[in-house]
Amino acid sequence: MKKIQMVDLKGQYENIKERVDSSIMNVIETTAFINGPEVQEFQKELENYLNVKHVIPCANGTDALQIAMMGLGLQPGDEVITADFTFAATVEVIALLQLTPVLVDVDPVNFNIDIEAIKKAITPKTRAIVPVHLFGLAANMDEIMAIAEEHNLYVIEDNAQAIGANYVSKDGTKHKAGTIGHVASTSFFPSKNLGCYGDGGAIFTNDDDLAHIIRGIVNHGMYVRYHHDVVGVNSRLDSIQAAVLRAKLPHLDEYNAARIEAANKYTAAFENIENIVTPGGFDAENNLSERSHVFHQYTIKILNADRDALVNHLNEKGIPCGVYYPIPLHLQKAYRDERYKEEDFTVTNQLVKEVVSLPMHTELDNEQIKYITDTVINFVSK
Repeated sequence: MKKIQMVDLKGQYENIKERVDSSIMNVIETTAFINGPEVQEFQKELENYLNVKHVIPCANGTDALQIAMMGLGLQPGDEVITADFTFAATVEVIALLQLTPVLVDVDPVNFNIDIEAIKKAITPKTRAIVPVHLFGLAANMDEIMAIAEEHNLYVIEDNAQAIGANYVSKDGTKHKAGTIGHVASTSFFPSKNLGCYGDGGAIFTNDDDLAHIIRGIVNHGMYVRYHHDVVGVNSRLDSIQAAVLRAKLPHLDEYNAARIEAANKYTAAFENIENIVTPGGFDAENNLSERSHVFHQYTIKILNADRDALVNHLNEKGIPCGVYYPIPLHLQKAYRDERYKEEDFTVTNQLVKEVVSLPMHTELDNEQIKYITDTVINFVSK
């Protein structure tokens, strides 16, 4: 059996090596390193894939989220509601812009932001909601958009983990995750479902005016060289990373399908193990023509067993794994606030004790999956 990786970037690269290498060399030979043709072509290709009017590439996913908020004109003191159970970047940019983060609990089945908790958290100062499409599954966007419309709020989708996932609305219309709210951000960090070989990100929107503002923000506030019309930042996707992303984008559905296949095999193996709760909250068929979970992570809950001891056991057996996330954001030193009450975070406080993410990538094979699942089952069944 080949060595198990949490993410097998080398194996994926070997299958597209010729296209990647030639594209990178073309950038080097043309020396169009910043805003070159590769960036422009990638932008158009991603717009077509997502069926969204505007993709604005930028330097990384955290910048993408910050720039989206800047583009909406949110002001210091405005409240922004988001999930407590997610990576810190989501709340980090809210704080950096001197907005007021309002953290709320998540759903125990799909781990996404809890709809009733959003409703409870709204005040006259609320200006935006940031649903995080955690681990590859879109949040309940029908309900979130309805709440936003009722209260005149912006919706900023954090789509760093769910690019390529489908969302079918109540009216039957199908959208790609990240194209439903007013604006969305994504990350092209190497381990993402669509990842480059460094840092990269993008903002999506169907709003022409907002797209214009954001295009200025990412480039020092300039639309014409040396004319600074808005306060901006320096956040550009470089051409080499765009070249890598162009090589990968045609394979994204194939990559996501491979993740879904691996996830289904995990779930089947764990089906009758009462100590293990497998991912839920999506269509049973979970194919890319319906509402889909694209499994940036395959995250299970461990019940009535020592999760941390399992993590150590897996590592000893040569199986990498991750705990995403071990500490709720409301308990992080940087984001503690006397407004938060522990009884409002019962799900998150439990999840951080139970969750573990298993290896998930496009190159997992049956032998590896069997070894991983057998090792987990043997441990929790003791």
